[in-house]
Amino acid sequence: MRIATWNVNSVRQRTEALLAYLREVQPDVLCLQELKCQEEAFPRLEVEAEGYNVAVHGQKSYNGVAILSKMPFETSTGLPGDENDEQSRYIEAVIPSGKTVVRVGCLYLPNGNPIDTDKYSYKLGWMDRLIAHAKKLLAYEERLVLCGDYNVIPDARDVYDPAAWVNDALFAPRTREKFRELLALGFFDALRATTDASKQYTFWDYQAGAWPRDKGLRIDHLLLSPQAADRLASVTIDKDMRAKDKPSDHVPIRIDLRD
Repeated sequence: MRIATWNVNSVRQRTEALLAYLREVQPDVLCLQELKCQEEAFPRLEVEAEGYNVAVHGQKSYNGVAILSKMPFETSTGLPGDENDEQSRYIEAVIPSGKTVVRVGCLYLPNGNPIDTDKYSYKLGWMDRLIAHAKKLLAYEERLVLCGDYNVIPDARDVYDPAAWVNDALFAPRTREKFRELLALGFFDALRATTDASKQYTFWDYQAGAWPRDKGLRIDHLLLSPQAADRLASVTIDKDMRAKDKPSDHVPIRIDLRD
């Protein structure tokens, strides 16, 4: 099973790029973040025409997540733990895979900047809720993949200039501590399970020539339960997507799981 995640940064602006990616890469499952549209504005018919089932948890102008799958699936929306949270940042699916299932959580974790505001408190609280939910999911002992835009730079290998990001919500000590707490539940960072190399970036800002100068960040992650990690065959960052016309500032990252 091929599972990919991509912060598309406005699906309506990137519809043709999305369809081209589906045709070229043929993911069995694609998780999308930052749709920036409500469900009725999502290009459902175009995606379904490519052979995908679609579940969308949208929001006008901001946030929004979706799961696309070649197989029909069951879905739930919203991260448990705060019934007053109105931001569309989490969707979960149970997808058939041979004689078993793969559970996929698609998430768009809050940015959290500026760090001295309520936005950072919201980020940390969201991470606490994610940790609590992930702990419950691991108890199912399924093939579980939690993927998406985490807005977390795990360590110095994952940013072009670590010193410049120390006080940023993406790289702040408390942010990385929460991420390590999540991993410590028993998850495997898919990319780091296959390579220790630096400069494995998934994001390049639109500003200051970040892309041509390779000033990138690794903030899009696929975390695997032990049952999924045992099936991990490969990890690929589709870096060439950043060089295409009118790109997202993120690129897809994908895994292949053996049957």
